[in-house]
Amino acid sequence: MLERIAGKTVRRAVGLMSGTSVDGIDAAVVEIMTVNDGIKIKLCAFENIPYSGSVRKKIMELFDIDISTVDKLGYMNFLLGELFAQAALQVIKKAGLEAKDIDFIGSHGQTVYHQPQVSNEDGYDIRYTVQIGEGAVISARTGIPCVSDFRVADMAAGGQGAPLVPFTEYLLYSDKEKNVLLQNIGGIGNITIIPAGKNIWEISAFDTGPGNMIIDGLVQRTSKGKLLYDPGGEIARNGTVNDSLLKRLINNPYFDTVPPKSTGRELFGKDYTEMIYQYMLENNISNEDGIATVTYFTAWSIADSYRRYIKPECSADYIVLGGGGSYNNTLVNYIKTEMSAYNVQTYTQEQLGYSSDAKEAIAFAILADYTVAAKTNNIPGVTGASKAVVMGKISL
Repeated sequence: MLERIAGKTVRRAVGLMSGTSVDGIDAAVVEIMTVNDGIKIKLCAFENIPYSGSVRKKIMELFDIDISTVDKLGYMNFLLGELFAQAALQVIKKAGLEAKDIDFIGSHGQTVYHQPQVSNEDGYDIRYTVQIGEGAVISARTGIPCVSDFRVADMAAGGQGAPLVPFTEYLLYSDKEKNVLLQNIGGIGNITIIPAGKNIWEISAFDTGPGNMIIDGLVQRTSKGKLLYDPGGEIARNGTVNDSLLKRLINNPYFDTVPPKSTGRELFGKDYTEMIYQYMLENNISNEDGIATVTYFTAWSIADSYRRYIKPECSADYIVLGGGGSYNNTLVNYIKTEMSAYNVQTYTQEQLGYSSDAKEAIAFAILADYTVAAKTNNIPGVTGASKAVVMGKISL
């Protein structure tokens, strides 16, 4: 079956993604066409299916190692499998298709723990990661082969299992004449550097630091849960960056770490947000000023990453912003100001004719396409893996 699918000139796939912001499931139906030595993508339909308050709460509890238990983890793995399958069928219907018209599904799942740094307490160099949303359930409910659990193969080869999207970004955005930066702003920010005219093994990428995670967390904390995020960056727009808080935030060892590197909720999650909130209370910093400061902090981390780790080797022509953060106008304006100091133009995905919402779901459809064809789909120079591997587990 897989050999037959891989041999098609045009493959129809569903990509599924749930990010660190835990706001819902992104589902995209795409056509993937083989063109010469590369691929061409057509987005047929996209849907975002928000989590219910109850499901989101249960997922968030898994991030807290003090209350997360193996029974909760097992239950949510299968429950999210059901919800991801439902999302796949919903977006297939929106595309005017049926399940039998889809060749495969690529599902990132929901990351609940990611530990890219080596632990050697038992004599082995162990990195580990946990994504839930059982692929076998998705396949059973839809009748479609499902590729899932992508990160573990890269980590088994000594990599950090992240970032994975740079592989697909090269395929879709590389430019023969200009140096391009792709900045995704999800819960975490990650950047891909694509030098003009280079092959896929010559690109690099890493996590720049927090994306929306701290902004969302602080909005939720200050609003007592009434708001989940800062719509359009309006709260931040009405505040002023607080210098003392900003200095505290940028004094973080992560920013001094040389790439390849990745991070997540373990560093910039609930405890980090609570530290910021307590500092605001102790120093009489208003909610608006605090949210403006953490919004600027994300922009600073992106520009600082460029200044320290990218510009010396690859002076960029433009940067393309994607992910939920690209809808935060205040954040985008901060980034534009920061990057203009280095003569780098800033665009959003939409300004170039793409979709910020669908970008990562499309990416996992493409990664699954390579898995089905038994082609390597990681970039060792990006993740730190010792070799190129085929990522993803296939459920039939």
